Amino acid sequence: MAQPAVTKNQDLEVTIQDLTYEGMGVAKVDGFPLFIEDALPGEKMQVHVLKTQKQYGFAKVVKRLSDSPDRVPGADSTYIRTGIAPLSILAYPAQLQFKQKQIQELYKKAHLDIAVLPTIGMTNPLGYRNKAQVPVRTVNGELQTGFYKKHSHDLVPIEDFLIQDPKIDQTIVVVRDLLRKYHVPAYDERANKGVIRNIMVRRGHYTKQMMIVLVSQTWQVPHLKDIVEEITLALPEVTSVVVNLNDKRTNVILGRKSRTIYGEDYLLDKLLGSEFQISPVSFYQVNPIQTEVLYKKAIEAAGLTGKENVIDAYSGIGTISLTMARHAKHVYGVEVVEPAVRDARANAVRNHIDNVTFEVGKAEEVIQRWKDNELPVDVLMVDPPRKGLDKSFIDAVGYMKPPKIVYVSCNSATLARDLQLLAAFGYTAKETQPVDMFPQTQHIESITALTLAK
Repeated sequence: MAQPAVTKNQDLEVTIQDLTYEGMGVAKVDGFPLFIEDALPGEKMQVHVLKTQKQYGFAKVVKRLSDSPDRVPGADSTYIRTGIAPLSILAYPAQLQFKQKQIQELYKKAHLDIAVLPTIGMTNPLGYRNKAQVPVRTVNGELQTGFYKKHSHDLVPIEDFLIQDPKIDQTIVVVRDLLRKYHVPAYDERANKGVIRNIMVRRGHYTKQMMIVLVSQTWQVPHLKDIVEEITLALPEVTSVVVNLNDKRTNVILGRKSRTIYGEDYLLDKLLGSEFQISPVSFYQVNPIQTEVLYKKAIEAAGLTGKENVIDAYSGIGTISLTMARHAKHVYGVEVVEPAVRDARANAVRNHIDNVTFEVGKAEEVIQRWKDNELPVDVLMVDPPRKGLDKSFIDAVGYMKPPKIVYVSCNSATLARDLQLLAAFGYTAKETQPVDMFPQTQHIESITALTLAK
């Protein structure tokens, strides 16, 4: 059997040819790909081979011999090592091109003839996240907050997370210092002991309200009353402090039970003129500025005139449904998470929107029932999780045959797969519009309008 052209611990001089979808540099040695962190196309570098497998290997940079013109000078490698912001070394215009190209490549592989428009970016692509979930661990005998090194459970202490709202970063430091002051034990995952596992903070972009969630191994948090009192004195924007119980040995951040210790059970924020209540476990888009861009583009893609019936198949707390309801005859939302549907109904009342109906259930089952009940539908809106649409859902779409589908995607690989499957039912698309919801990261959000061939 032929040996790979590269061996472990070898030192090489290479030129970076491309970036992977995760933002790692790719060099080829006699056709053998090496994946290298902190490396950009066109850069020459000395590297040390860390690991080789049959088809590819990994190497680390020893010395950069030349810099790409797209390299951000003085970029902090912490954000790459932890995976917080893997593209932070790449100039922002090049990030936008990288994301457009990612979708183009996936479409090419899937033999999809769909134009990919230039990515819509942000004026300021830093400090945009309205939510943080930060682990709490003991490092060298002291309680720390930060982020894990990639592919490990080694915590790197961090105070400035680059892409989070700076007010959220400051809040995490305040809470961390209070946990230290009152000697609250950090969670130890190896021993499954300790108290505070994570700090979650949400901040309303427009309302400025803040919610702090202490994710705890136990309901008994030492000095909780004192901590909450000091939090609210130090941070007047805080309108809600919640303890979330997670006593399982798991990587899942939030447990199923929460208790509100101070203030409201939810946070309020606004989106395109509507106000939303957001509970600790609710899904809410993390980039409020770009969410408004995304939703405007989705409404545009749907071609709404005020006469259409729309189904929103993953309606969550109703953000898209209620935004579209202002432009449609009626919107029918379906969501499998019951508390999210409760929030959606409350949000409809809060915004005096009465041309919406929300149902709890699996989208594929509910839309088939609506079809059987002869509910007329003009537009189907889908905004699925990263795994994309289930085959059973696509079959239900083939049964329902809505004349138009607007597909909002957060994973271009599953989008390409689903567009192929929908094509089998006669759906075609002309173009995809990427929107940069997650600057400095490899994630790509996009909107694609599909029409049913007549």
